Amino acid sequence: MDKDILKRDLLADEEFFLSKIPMTKDEYEDLVEEYQVRAFTVSKYTNLQVLKKFHEELMKAIEDGNTVTEFRESMNDFLKRKGFDGITKYQADNIFRTNIQTAFNVGHYKAMTSPAVKKARPYWMYSAVNDSHTRPSHLAMDGKVFRVDDPVWDTWYPPNGFRCRCTVITLSPQQVERMGLEVSEGQPPNGITPQGELVPIMPDKLFNQNIAKQFYELDVSTFPEAMQAVYNKTVKNAR
Repeated sequence: MDKDILKRDLLADEEFFLSKIPMTKDEYEDLVEEYQVRAFTVSKYTNLQVLKKFHEELMKAIEDGNTVTEFRESMNDFLKRKGFDGITKYQADNIFRTNIQTAFNVGHYKAMTSPAVKKARPYWMYSAVNDSHTRPSHLAMDGKVFRVDDPVWDTWYPPNGFRCRCTVITLSPQQVERMGLEVSEGQPPNGITPQGELVPIMPDKLFNQNIAKQFYELDVSTFPEAMQAVYNKTVKNAR
């Protein structure tokens, strides 16, 4: 991939995560869906200082390339000093992978939907990892090709589940033709995995929306006044 596109991806990753407002799970669930894209929460934690620390450490991972091990060590040191239990390896991996992969895919979306890239590479292919940890529905989507403006991406733009590792690959018309790929339209009701299993083509619960598209189309000025104030303060303090 072009270095300039990679740079744009990274800057957009940071822009997305920087804008998220730490809040409790209850506060998050009280928001209408369109505002949740600007919120950050971690299940089972209600202390705002702790939630802000999670957000801070994940931001460091995006900016500095910190690993999940470094993330867990830093969080556990903080949590134990504050009198909380530390997070397990599984919890750390779930929090880290889900948030970092979401930020990556948001940044990737911005680069892929730039006018020049859309014109040169107007097709997107869903790409799953294809190992024993891949969900059947995600595996069934693997290799499916749709136009960049197909409504399927409103539902199926990754991540499509906790710890989802799926991505989207851009393709030119020449690549589609040379590789003999079939371009689908809309969302197929069912798919067949390589093992012959028929599965409904639906993302995991809570991951059936295009976070990236919502992020770039959402007008912050439409936020409730209290949320606007917190959002502006969060972004200002982080810069």
